[in-house]
Amino acid sequence: WGDDFGGDEETVISEKFDRPVLIHRYPAECKAFYMKQDPENAKLALCVDMIAPEGYGEIIGGGQREENLDVLLGKIKEHNLPEEAFYWYLDLRKYGTVPHSGFGLGIERTVSWLCGLHHVRETIPFARLMDRIKP
Repeated sequence: WGDDFGGDEETVISEKFDRPVLIHRYPAECKAFYMKQDPENAKLALCVDMIAPEGYGEIIGGGQREENLDVLLGKIKEHNLPEEAFYWYLDLRKYGTVPHSGFGLGIERTVSWLCGLHHVRETIPFARLMDRIKP
């Protein structure tokens, strides 16, 4: 309890199922400061990861964002982050905002899973490798 999943844990979960798995409400302490806390349990963040089956791992990560400026300022202090580094983000909330969420989709991992490819590098047309940086 209290830690985010790493690649090893995602692989174990992924190999046990033949369809995507949604994992939601991670411990708030292991998520980014801008993730909104669950109003029913402040120890949890309103977030979700989608784990693809058959060992492909996480393909989507997302969550609801905190819209309250005062709460964001408090979380920045809790995480010992420099407030000035986030001035632009805080400025977006200064005059109010609406509840909103966001997510990131790993295109290459998703394509790898959908196409049944063995390695994610097979989905990248001009992969940069240790010995090659140009196509």
